[in-house]
Amino acid sequence: MSEMSFEQLLEESLKTISTGEIVKGTVISVKEDEIILNIGYKADGIITRNEYTNVPNADLTTMVSVGDEMEAKVVKVNDGEGQVALSYRKMQAEKGNRRLEEAFNNHEVLKAPVAQVLSGGLSVVVDEARVFIPASLVSDTYEKNLEKYAGQEVEFVITEFNPRKRRIIGDCKQLIVAKKAELQKELFERIEPGMVLEGTVKNVTDFGAFIDLGGADGLLHISEMSWGRMEHPKKVFKSGDAVRVMIKNIDGSKIALTRKFPDENPWIAAEEKYAVGNVVTGRVARMTDFGAFVELEDGIDALLHVSQISKEHVDKPSDVLRVGEEITAKVVDFNGESQKISLSMKALQNYDSRRYEDEDVADVDIDAVAEEEE
Repeated sequence: MSEMSFEQLLEESLKTISTGEIVKGTVISVKEDEIILNIGYKADGIITRNEYTNVPNADLTTMVSVGDEMEAKVVKVNDGEGQVALSYRKMQAEKGNRRLEEAFNNHEVLKAPVAQVLSGGLSVVVDEARVFIPASLVSDTYEKNLEKYAGQEVEFVITEFNPRKRRIIGDCKQLIVAKKAELQKELFERIEPGMVLEGTVKNVTDFGAFIDLGGADGLLHISEMSWGRMEHPKKVFKSGDAVRVMIKNIDGSKIALTRKFPDENPWIAAEEKYAVGNVVTGRVARMTDFGAFVELEDGIDALLHVSQISKEHVDKPSDVLRVGEEITAKVVDFNGESQKISLSMKALQNYDSRRYEDEDVADVDIDAVAEEEE
């Protein structure tokens, strides 16, 4: 039996490799765009920039050092120049796929930053393995602009795993729905009418605003936004505003809110401020054919009947008054129980007060006028 040459003995001592195999090696050289590994084979392994990272124009000398040990996947045993073409990214992707398969089987919740915003959804990367989250599964509500998720970390579960077809689907929506359901349950267990909470304005409409209470939304109707008159909710509130509200009523899953806090009710001190005989100043808020309603303060309006505007005959309030005008008048009637006040400008004019009191004021039926307005 003939003796083997040194070269034959050396080659015999070196391991064999095949395409697709994961090999381990030591970094013996690093360039900006290339890593060279000693993999214990007759040829060194080469990892190009694109096979190491997806960062464009990355400088590999800042990412890897000589002497580092690393694993990579064999792409070609001979790259045409006698060297072994390796891929660190493909090796990581395989590990990532195994990680995702495990998470899929165990219904595990994963976290990953959004790597790319696509027209139909989001792409996230877990250990170089890509997961696609369709736009319909990003949130429990329609998301018009997905760009806001760029670079953000999102939580999701894998609902479909088929790496051969490159179909690995993630779902954020079911986690959001489950979390909200838990928060809603906790919220309804602790709230009751009369409780004051801090919320966030979620949406503003013509009739009111929906307030996020941290688990469920409550409706703050326009009529409950203030003791005073409210022209339009959008003039006062906008999405994202922090707002203090009180639970007015709970009906099943519906929560009615109010900002008419009892201790801020202007009628508490009204009897003294607007006692009969007091001279007051207010702003004409609105007019009808029978009179003008004067806002004395937020939440308190008084009726100035057409017959009490002037000594002279007035057909309609709009003939002598305008909305927004400030007027001074005398309180001639106060009913705290029904929250009605009657005013007279004529009472401040120079005329026979006894005749006024006997004839004109007596002819004004506040309740009847209020009914007529309604």
